[in-house]
Amino acid sequence: MRSDKAGERARAKQRNSMQAEVPAAHPVDRHIGQQIRIRRIQSDLSQSDLAKGIGVSFQQVQKYERGKNRVSASMLYELARCLKVPVAIFFEGLPEPGTGDLSQIAAKVDERVAYISTTEGRELIGYILQLPPRVRSRLLSLVSVLIEE
Repeated sequence: MRSDKAGERARAKQRNSMQAEVPAAHPVDRHIGQQIRIRRIQSDLSQSDLAKGIGVSFQQVQKYERGKNRVSASMLYELARCLKVPVAIFFEGLPEPGTGDLSQIAAKVDERVAYISTTEGRELIGYILQLPPRVRSRLLSLVSVLIEE
């Protein structure tokens, strides 16, 4: 009985040490993952649908979207093909290499993605898209003025 407890403690310690060694996702990987998620949601695709379209599991798509797994150049190309967007769109919003702080960019996108991912966010976007372009423009002006106050 004692050896079972000691063995379990050793296994738990090993699991914890393995978890501690996993590096945090690079800000560029997180940004690209968030862009994938935004484009997937805009295309009204589930993670499973996108996974089928690019030939991977939905769990792999989840890892790409979180930035936990890096997206290779060929996979980025396949994602762009499936989502019908140019490859460069995944890099929009990133500063030129060596010219900016990537952590601030990722934080701004996190908030937008988090909101778009909610039922309220998708519902709001759906309603806004039903408005004529001129009314949308006026609504944007109104929101801008409200934020300034």
